[in-house]
Amino acid sequence: MKLPITALLLFLLFTNPSNAQVVASSSKTLAVNPEKLFTNPPESAKPGVLWMWMGANVTEKGITKDLEALKDEGFNSTTMLGLADITTPWANQIAKDPTPDVIAWTEPWWKLVQHAARESKRLNMTMGLFNGAGYATSGGVWITPELSMQELCFSKKNVSGGKGVQVIDLDRPTVNLKSNERFPVYDPQSGKVEIPDVPERKSYYRDIVVLAMPAKDVVTKLEVIDLSTKMDASGKLTWEPPTGDWTIYRFGHTTMGAKVQPAQWQATGFECDKMSQEAVDFHIDHIVGELKSHLGEFVGNTVDHVYFDSAEENDPTWTPKMREQFSLRRGYDLYPYLAAFAGRIIEGREQTSRFKDDFYETIQDLYHEVYFATIAKKLKAANLKFFCEPYGGPWRSDDVLPNVTNVMGEFWTHDGVYAPYELEPVITSLRRYGQNILAAEAFTGLPQDSKWTETPAWLKSIGDEAFCVGVNKIMIHRFVHQPWDDKYQPGNSMGQWGTHFDRTQTWWKPAKAFVSYLQRCDGVLQWGHYVPKSIEDFSAAIGSSNMVIKDIHRKDDNADIYFVANVSRYSGQVNCSFNITSMQPELWDPVSGEMREIAQFKQEGKHTVINLRFVNSQSFFIVFRKKVAAVVSKRPNFPSDKSLLELNGPWKVKFDSKWGGPQSPVTFAALTDWTDNTNKGIKYYSGTAVYSKSFNLPDSILKKTNRNLYLDLGIVNCIAKVFVNDKEVGVVWTAPWRIKVPVSQLKTVNQLKIEVSNVWANRLIGDEQEPADCEWLPGHQKGGEYLKEFPDWFLQNNPRPSSGRFCFTTWKYFDKKSELVASGLLGPVRLVEERY
Repeated sequence: MKLPITALLLFLLFTNPSNAQVVASSSKTLAVNPEKLFTNPPESAKPGVLWMWMGANVTEKGITKDLEALKDEGFNSTTMLGLADITTPWANQIAKDPTPDVIAWTEPWWKLVQHAARESKRLNMTMGLFNGAGYATSGGVWITPELSMQELCFSKKNVSGGKGVQVIDLDRPTVNLKSNERFPVYDPQSGKVEIPDVPERKSYYRDIVVLAMPAKDVVTKLEVIDLSTKMDASGKLTWEPPTGDWTIYRFGHTTMGAKVQPAQWQATGFECDKMSQEAVDFHIDHIVGELKSHLGEFVGNTVDHVYFDSAEENDPTWTPKMREQFSLRRGYDLYPYLAAFAGRIIEGREQTSRFKDDFYETIQDLYHEVYFATIAKKLKAANLKFFCEPYGGPWRSDDVLPNVTNVMGEFWTHDGVYAPYELEPVITSLRRYGQNILAAEAFTGLPQDSKWTETPAWLKSIGDEAFCVGVNKIMIHRFVHQPWDDKYQPGNSMGQWGTHFDRTQTWWKPAKAFVSYLQRCDGVLQWGHYVPKSIEDFSAAIGSSNMVIKDIHRKDDNADIYFVANVSRYSGQVNCSFNITSMQPELWDPVSGEMREIAQFKQEGKHTVINLRFVNSQSFFIVFRKKVAAVVSKRPNFPSDKSLLELNGPWKVKFDSKWGGPQSPVTFAALTDWTDNTNKGIKYYSGTAVYSKSFNLPDSILKKTNRNLYLDLGIVNCIAKVFVNDKEVGVVWTAPWRIKVPVSQLKTVNQLKIEVSNVWANRLIGDEQEPADCEWLPGHQKGGEYLKEFPDWFLQNNPRPSSGRFCFTTWKYFDKKSELVASGLLGPVRLVEERY
């Protein structure tokens, strides 16, 4: 299973005049001062989302709320996929759908897409659609068996010659009725997950050729006889075999039976034949035609792309014009060698092996010249961009990438560690062609990693490692459409797959700070051009620390920028060596947005060596754009802290009773984990709680206005928004868990308010302590259960029978014994002064 950017011709249009309104193709560098990309990221740097519409559960009201939330959060594009009600990971339906008539690519569904396009235009956002239902791979209910992916098949019969003319019954080749596809599906009739029977694998068949050859180990191609004209429609062959033993092969083809998934069952159709010009023309013409018919003026403007995920199907073995295409490309006829697929040796083992290689190379050629080229041509004619994850199928990356407007890779959050999927080959091909932008389906997660436990801090080092290999456009997997009233939270789910980056997330609003971080990184990493990695270019002497340091280097004629990231969960110091001399290093912090010069560094030969200090999952841009000043400062590279005040004593904490918290504010005598509290409304609480207290400051602190004062929160689970004297100071979402406080905002007596949000897991576990009021069925891989049907109380908008439950979602990860997730502000909270 499986995010948007240009391979050859992406135009980066900056909406801010201060960015010089530069337009550049992806093969060129951005002719913009990188400082402006850092301080004011352009539209091209804003992340997008894969927007999952789950089956029939789509509403206009929910669409508007989704898009408004994304716009406010800092996103500017969506790529919508119409999936099944739930993915287990196979397509599945939740019974008693509130709106069962909403089927992907039918009229009720298109009306909702129209609404999404109108709202996207209103919000100055762009939108794209997958090229059919589901996410894998290319096809739909409009693809007939004739236009579907094809499989070579054969039957054989042994005969003895020298007996005159014979009438020989040749059996029609048959194949296993089970679909020739990569993954099984859920069969609602049998209740099993299996490779399904496809009746068309029996009812649809076309002959290719009838071949006879001597029944011996090795034959020459001259001994292979084409008998096709001697067989009638019923399979009777009239032929006078020469003396000796002969084997007759009847070759034909049928549909592979492979279908798109995981789509609604009513929207699930055959994969199109990627090697057939007629089939690909038909499929893309249908897609573009439907878009133009239903979305009209939006096509090529607001609706600006069509998305093709990575290939998730078995390779085909035939297409109706394979003989002509093979001969055109390889220069000889494949028919005499076709029995090689029946295990025969033609012209010796070496020639037989060569034929098979030629055959597979022809498949690669056809995917390139028919499938990719046709998509590119037809989408361009419709003023639509071709978004694609171009891997997983029988093609050569170097061939197909130039066809793709916006090349994408992907990376997963496996066990909390960056896990690329086929990303390196894509990057290698991009760089070979000098292309600049690589988007990524980002933070795709398995149930054990993504079960309403993810946090921006947890995601950060995973994303940083992706940046270090070359990703410079984030498309988050995934953002699920939320069709229902906001009282139903966490709400709709994709099912088994994460990351849960939804507007119903507990930390959604403060996570805007995380999105700003992604924007800064994307903006600077789209600047300039990539410098190949080498020990000579960059090295890190880590010493005894468990840190893992990764990097990437970008440059133009005037500056060099290194992104250096500690992608581990450890802290420490490291001596970093940069292949730069006589230049003044600067440190740009993409979390805080702060920029400053680095004072302490050494010139060692052709290198600049800097001692950098990292906390867990911290990263910096190290920038060289100015000549070293004649006078070198002795200021240390990193400040030391002087604690001015520790905010001990009681805190007033206000929880939201709507999510099970206490009705009135409670007093914490000391900062403790919510899960250790004896009050179940706190122990199992999920959401935002507001901590408040007052503190006094002496004049000696207030009079010195040039102090660098920070509020250090110590330990935060998982994100905090800070207010001082009723003015927002900022959001603390990752280490070092502190926020700068302007001295001008402080008084003698100060009011501090900290809004702390945790994750949904605890409330979901708390609900499991209560009687059930929904029915669940087991998912088809380890990782949870899915909603069997929408309960009557939900459908009728009645109070739920189990009054102690607060959450509603379509996927269940937990039971009453599941482990709670550490939550709340643990501190110590201190006012500190950073001193150099």
